[in-house]
Amino acid sequence: MRSDKAKKGPERAPHRSLMKAAGYTDWEIERPWIGVANAYNQIIPGHVHLRRIVEAVKAGIYAAGGLPIEFPTIGVCDGIAMNHIGMKFSLPSRELIMDSVEVMTQAHAFDGLVLVTNCDKIIPGMAMAAARLNIPSIVVSGGPMLTGLLHGKEVDLNTVFETVGKHIVGKATEEELLEVENAACPGCGSCSGMFTANTMNCMMEALGLGLPGNGTIPAVYAARDRLAKDAGRAIMNLVEKDIRPRDILTREAFENAVAVDLALGGSTNTALHLPAIAHAAGVDFDIELFNQIGSKVPHLCSMSPGGSHHIQDLYQAGGVQALMAQLAAGGLLHGECVTVTGKTVRENIKGAQVRNPEVIRPLDRPYHATGGLAILRGSLAPDGAVVKQSAVAPEMLVHTGPARVFDSEEDAFTAIKARKILDGDVLVIRYEGPKGGPGMREMLTPTSALAGMGMDKTVALITDGRFSGASRGASIGHVSPEAAAAGPIALVREGDMISIDIPAKKLEILVDEAELARRKAGWKPYVQPVESDFLGRYRRVTTSGNKGAVLE
Repeated sequence: MRSDKAKKGPERAPHRSLMKAAGYTDWEIERPWIGVANAYNQIIPGHVHLRRIVEAVKAGIYAAGGLPIEFPTIGVCDGIAMNHIGMKFSLPSRELIMDSVEVMTQAHAFDGLVLVTNCDKIIPGMAMAAARLNIPSIVVSGGPMLTGLLHGKEVDLNTVFETVGKHIVGKATEEELLEVENAACPGCGSCSGMFTANTMNCMMEALGLGLPGNGTIPAVYAARDRLAKDAGRAIMNLVEKDIRPRDILTREAFENAVAVDLALGGSTNTALHLPAIAHAAGVDFDIELFNQIGSKVPHLCSMSPGGSHHIQDLYQAGGVQALMAQLAAGGLLHGECVTVTGKTVRENIKGAQVRNPEVIRPLDRPYHATGGLAILRGSLAPDGAVVKQSAVAPEMLVHTGPARVFDSEEDAFTAIKARKILDGDVLVIRYEGPKGGPGMREMLTPTSALAGMGMDKTVALITDGRFSGASRGASIGHVSPEAAAAGPIALVREGDMISIDIPAKKLEILVDEAELARRKAGWKPYVQPVESDFLGRYRRVTTSGNKGAVLE
């Protein structure tokens, strides 16, 4: 065991003495040491209940003969960090989480890891740590929030953001906004739509790093506690059989995850996080994989924000395993991949059934014939951009309009509030990429405001930043190269015509090459000021969005 380095032999007497100071007995110290990373804090709604989940995990480990050793990690609530400097810290926190798990694991010679997480950057950060460390590991989600109810209608966090837009144009009073604010988030758990957190929790299940049910069992259900106990037992089986993350995180496993993501219509942020996890696992992952698999995998689930269903509906319909069974039956999944159950995908999904064919539609009756995400390329995004095409109104799938150019999210939102954005416009928000921001902020505030104002069917938004999983409409992000790296988005001027053709996977600036060359010759980068040593360091070493914004 790895922990023998810290506990075996006479020379480790000081180490054992320190363990005994923590209350551990000789017979406990002899057990395999299982690190339990707890992302609990008192500000993220998806994490406020993780102490409960961790206690269940530790009970499972202890019952199966292991010694659970809990330690903390940080976490950012993207919703609370939204539209101020806090959002600049969200994506960079992913690497801090990965590094902190590595530090704790290597320093204390853990034999295995259970990574208890729930929200946007914390999930991939922990999965990246598991891939990098490559010791037996399992990811456990805290589960999704239930939807709120208001006047008999389901509401969620995105409803609040969009009601802000309605308030701007006088379609909602302050009293109505407060009603929505009070009803939308009824309790603990990751926000209830197929936003980034829930998409990534489903990805852990699809990759094989999480147990069946990990992505969809609601946070407040007792089944969530039972899954946590089972995860504690499962890690002991993984340690015994020496099944490691890189045995699970194969190229085929990532193809499975992309297929499930596209069938779900998941968050555009998977185009950042799956490549980053693959990078940590030593697996080559080009974002063009979304288009390659998306041409074969249909969009089967109409989830909020693009559709009306929520995670609890997906759970009741059979969850991720039922969706995977549907895909496997159509030859769209690799069934031989190993998972943290110790069994293959094919063995896990045996007997899984779709219980609601409207929530998980059959392959011959999809919501859309192609997958939920698309990668666009062209003169505006030579290295790619990403859009959740399943959440785009049909009339905006092909659109040409004049650019309205802003060098920060704040400036763009000011223009939106002042009603200066007109139908047909293409908002371009730049210098918000990984380097430019720095930190690649999410643009949920402007996209939701446009949706609330009824302009998501008439206005497109293009950015080298990114979007919340809750964004809908013609929202095109991760434009690469970013403006701060002299990408073409830096050369766009007010009034330039921008052409969007999502079915053709094209994103073009309709300016001739000679004019763009003249502009580039005179280009001087705009650097968003930021008073943070941490973000300054991040700016210097982060890569482009098309590479997962990993650190060099």
